[in-house]
Amino acid sequence: MDTTKPSPRKRIGLLPLILIAIALGIAAGYVCPFWCARIMATFNAVFSQFLGFCIPLIIIGFVAPAIADIGQRAGKMLLVTAMLAYGFTLFAGFLAYFTGVICFPSVISAESYMQAEASAPEIAPYFTVAIPPVMSVMSALVASFMFGLGVAFVKAVTIKNVMDDTRRIIDLVISRVIIPLLPVYIFGIFLNMTVSGEVGSILSTFIRIIAIIFLLHIFVLVFQYCLAAPFSPRSHNPFRLLLTMMPAYFTALGTQSSAATIPVTLERTIRMGVDRDIAGFTVPLCATIHMSGSTLKLVSCALALMIARQMPYDISMFSGFIAMLGITIIAAPGVPGGAVMAALGLFTSMLGFSEADCALMIALYIAMDSFGTACNVTGDGSIAILVNRIFRQKKQPCAKDSES
Repeated sequence: MDTTKPSPRKRIGLLPLILIAIALGIAAGYVCPFWCARIMATFNAVFSQFLGFCIPLIIIGFVAPAIADIGQRAGKMLLVTAMLAYGFTLFAGFLAYFTGVICFPSVISAESYMQAEASAPEIAPYFTVAIPPVMSVMSALVASFMFGLGVAFVKAVTIKNVMDDTRRIIDLVISRVIIPLLPVYIFGIFLNMTVSGEVGSILSTFIRIIAIIFLLHIFVLVFQYCLAAPFSPRSHNPFRLLLTMMPAYFTALGTQSSAATIPVTLERTIRMGVDRDIAGFTVPLCATIHMSGSTLKLVSCALALMIARQMPYDISMFSGFIAMLGITIIAAPGVPGGAVMAALGLFTSMLGFSEADCALMIALYIAMDSFGTACNVTGDGSIAILVNRIFRQKKQPCAKDSES
């Protein structure tokens, strides 16, 4: 009798599923009848209603307990780390905005995009189900801050336990319902775009945008380590420090999770000369609050879509959007694409995005998710170096850089 257990099935990751859904949606769009496109439009209409219902709950479920956790660990080191992480996140967001304002109009053909959209046949769903959210996005954000800070100050253990349970429930909804259905949703979006003749202009536009975003990721990391290198205990060469962090970068590329990369990030940060205790505090914290790469992607893609659709935008609109984005996506769910899920409410409430726009943002974000996560994780080491310089009492003499 054979008692060997069958080997466990290997699951396909979310990114391959999204890419397969995009390819199948485009291919099916050229051959499927119009009634089939309407069936997928019906599914997408119902799913987007459910997604809209979940958005305020996602914000409350993740932002409120994250703020409560930070508040309960209040201290100078925490405050400095949070300010550095938020500052780097804001820098990445504004860098993406100003780069996009300068570069995107020359690589995005808004006229051809709008012509394709204007000539596209309307694919109406057979029916839809209205699922109004329990509150608006801004109400959810205000409630998250109020309860998160309130729990931290009054040490409301019971409410904190309720918040933690709520986070687990929302995480379960995301991982068991939303994420599994996302490929079907993306399939329907790209099928309908192909049937309506829009897919060519969209893909040609965003392939060039993705290349610019990748270059911006590199620039952000070089900037962060140029800022931190003069304060490093081991080397003042930013490129040597970046080379030390490369194992964390490539681990994040594979895992698509800042949390899963923490052990590697921690080991690499200590190797750069950061005190073990300081690294043990800053690295896990930054894994949830430092979102430079994610913010850069979201701002770039949002701006590109607004330029392509000839939607009005200005610096004041994006200043508020970037400031709120840096807070909203903290402690995003530990699943690929968690940040874009938390940010969907800001797209609709602050930028005026439609359901189709949000679906396209989900597809674009997840297609680049691993690179944004790698940027977040690698940048955590630069923050740890700066915190180490501020709080370490006995500093090691800086080793002479062999290349200087």
